[in-house]
Parts: sequence; C-alpha cells; structure tokens
Amino acid sequence: MPRSTVARIDLEALRRNFQTARSRAGGAQVMAVVKADGYGHGIGPVALALDSLAPKYAVACLEEARAIRETGLVQPVVLLQGVHAEADIEECAQQGFEPVFHSFQQLAWLERLEARPVFWLKVNSGMNRLGFHPDELAGVMSRLQAISADQGLLGFVTHFACADDPESAMTAHQTSVFEQATAAFPGLMKSVANSAAHFHPEQPMFDWSRPGIMLYGGSPMVGKTGRELGLEPVMSLEAPLISTRVVPAGESVGYGASWVADCDTRMGMVAIGYGDGYPRHAGTNTPAAINGQRIRLIGRVSMDMLAVDLTNAPDAKEGDNVELWGRTVGVDEVAACAGTISYELMTGITGRVPRQYR
Repeated sequence: MPRSTVARIDLEALRRNFQTARSRAGGAQVMAVVKADGYGHGIGPVALALDSLAPKYAVACLEEARAIRETGLVQPVVLLQGVHAEADIEECAQQGFEPVFHSFQQLAWLERLEARPVFWLKVNSGMNRLGFHPDELAGVMSRLQAISADQGLLGFVTHFACADDPESAMTAHQTSVFEQATAAFPGLMKSVANSAAHFHPEQPMFDWSRPGIMLYGGSPMVGKTGRELGLEPVMSLEAPLISTRVVPAGESVGYGASWVADCDTRMGMVAIGYGDGYPRHAGTNTPAAINGQRIRLIGRVSMDMLAVDLTNAPDAKEGDNVELWGRTVGVDEVAACAGTISYELMTGITGRVPRQYR
C-alpha cells in the first residue's frame, strides 16, 4: 500500500479565486496563467476547471501550450516567453497559440514565414528582462507593416518588477513608460496586470489582466497572506504521521542535532521531506497542523521525513494526516519561514506526491 502523502487540489476554490481576479480586473478581460504545470497543481485539471470562466490561457512555453490542447480545450493560449525556434511559429499558427515576441531574432523568423499566428509584442518598460525598448518600438512596427498591412499583431504586454510592494513607485513609472510607448498605436490591445496589480486600487488594467499566483491562493503582495487578500487555498499538502515518541530533555532529533529538547517532548515523524518538494530550509518553528491543531516542525527537514512537536496535539496518533500547508496553515506562512515565496513551494512539489482533485 502506498504512503498517503498527497497534494489535495480544491478546484472549486480555484474557480472562486479566478472570479475574485475577474472582479478586481475592472473592465479588463482575464487570461488564466497556468504555466509551471499550473503552479504545481497540474496544468490539465487546472485548465479544464477554468474552461467555463477563462477566455484565454497564458503559459511560458510551447510544451505547456501543447498540454492544454491535449485536454481538448480550444481557447487561445498566450506564450509569454514567445518561441525558441523558427518552426515553432508555424505550430502557433496551426494551434491557435499567441506568442509574445520580444527579440529581433524572433522578428526575423516571423518575416521569413508565410503562415503566421496572431501575436503580441513585449515592451521593456523597466524590468530589463525581455522586450523591445520603447525607442525601438517604431522601427519594429515599421518592419511588421512591411510584412503585411494586416500583420496579425494583437497588442502589447509588459511585466511589473515591484508590483508586490505597494510602497514602490516603480509600478506607476513602468505604467507611464508603457502608455507613452504604445500611445501611437491606439487600436491595439494592452496587457500589464500580474496578480499583484489586481491589488493596486488605482492601477490601470487596460484590456487583459494576467493573474497567476492569486488563482492558487498564494499572496502576490509583500506582508500579506493570501487569506488576508480574500483568496482561498487551492492546494492542501498532507502526509501521514508514521511514528511518535517522547524525546527526553537534553536529547536531540535529526541531522546535525540542531534541535535539543528543553523538556520531555512528545514528537512525531511525518512521511514527507525535501525529496517531495517540501523546503529543506523550513526549520524549527515552521507551522504545520494535525486534526485542526497547529503544531510546529523541529530540527532539520530530511529527504523523506520531518519531525514535529506534538505538544499542542496530545491526541495525535500514528496514521493521522499532518497538513503541511492548506486551510489551517497558509502556504505563505511556510514560505516566510523557509525564506522564500509561495510560488516556489507550490511549483516545487515533486512527482512523487500524487495530486488528488475535488
């Protein structure tokens, strides 16, 4: 019999989070960002669950777009990283994928082809990862006009660097740069809003917003949890308690003997570790829960196991499920203890952990 370590995925919570994004998007339409295997939740089930709600999906790469088509879904799929080879452009045209072109190499590929998809252009408004500089945009548009008067361009996208910090002035600056860069092309659509932008009351949302982490219940904002933002957890990561014992005062648990009991302490071992994607850096005092009672980790996380202090759950017994994150313990709390963000935790759950959907 396999161990009962599992990631339970609440698809109704996913749908409600999408509706929250839609309510915060103003007049903009909402494309569901399902890259990185649906942020670790399973791209196929996630996309299918949003079928009746999402008019468009967004992914990072062609492989993820193909995975959506394999489910039978026919909505347009935006490739946020564009394409990585000339031949990929023809597949986009055939499959209804909308690549985001961000480089002159991609533009040259497009110029050589007759079968062209509809596409977007990325504007570098200040994040300086990908995209055409505003000063380059007029030249790019001239090249596209030379291809065809109806060149297939849908519009422009950009990406915010500091939208997670409401105190930062950079989001407003990037918005201004983007507006000025695209002002000469009023008939084309615009998309700027990541999850965090949905929580900026004065942020223009333009034509399409692109919520990602908020769909899955994680917080996109510094200093706020998903629950505080009105989002519901979609993933509940659970694993069984496989052993209990009393650790006498003065004795330690686990590698490095990093935790030493200051009094006789009932502890338990849980069948999950960094081999399953649980963060190794989540050490002593990271919260977990059992039977609705909050408990804490003690000592180092091992590859296949971790230890918990059962003082606050005296009735816990072998076989009970421990919630590593979910409805009692927020994934943002665990991420803070591990010195990371919820994005990394959810996308990091390995294939050894089965997903169960409801």
